[in-house]
Amino acid sequence: MKELTGKVLSIRMNKTVVVAVERQVKHPLYKKIIRRSKKYKVHNQNLTLKEGDLVKIVETIPISKDKHFKVIKKL
Repeated sequence: MKELTGKVLSIRMNKTVVVAVERQVKHPLYKKIIRRSKKYKVHNQNLTLKEGDLVKIVETIPISKDKHFKVIKKL
């Protein structure tokens, strides 16, 4: 079960938020640290989040075609 931490980008959908999760990787040739990010559609039942909030999300069974994560707490 994956637990990720990310920033809320969008709250426009009903019971769904878009969360961007950043990670840092080293470039294979130049050895520089690069930031990579991925967006996840996340299930949010209680609807108390705002854009810019930091949240912890956890992987679940598929809720819809795109949603496989849910919010467990606001940081």
